[in-house]
Amino acid sequence: MQEKALILDEKAMARAIARISYEILERNKGADRLCLAGIITRGQCLAERIAERIAAVEGKEVPCGALDITRFRDDGKVLAAADRTELPFDITGRRIILVDDVVYTGRTVRAAIDAIFALGRPQCIQLAALVDRGHRELPIRADYVGKNLPTSREETVRVLMRETDGQDRVLILE
Repeated sequence: MQEKALILDEKAMARAIARISYEILERNKGADRLCLAGIITRGQCLAERIAERIAAVEGKEVPCGALDITRFRDDGKVLAAADRTELPFDITGRRIILVDDVVYTGRTVRAAIDAIFALGRPQCIQLAALVDRGHRELPIRADYVGKNLPTSREETVRVLMRETDGQDRVLILE
């Protein structure tokens, strides 16, 4: 696949993450009872950055962890791999901010919600995504979005993160 367009560069990604962080604080009236669960891999990186931004603003840490949805997928790609979920906090009664890099059909989010409920019963689950590209197959909507990006089904949105890819960029590939 080749690069068709640069959607977000490093500075634009940083601004989008900051905006998402402030919107989370505003909607939830602060950071009390909040925790973040990032879908492995890039959702986890985004969740950690959002947690850092919230901590800088609020002066207190927000629990943050990684959510492995492999066992809950519905596409037949379930592997017998070990569960890599690391949520070092009790989710019961908490306000969970589920974080992913791209929201597309909604199936990944559905699997993540199943994974969360397998661990306990949160007060609520909200969804934050760096990019929302549309094309839902399920009735799922992100509460916090860095960039709405209408795409064709033939295009691919690729999020590159410094932690995993050595750079911060969002691209459309064709």
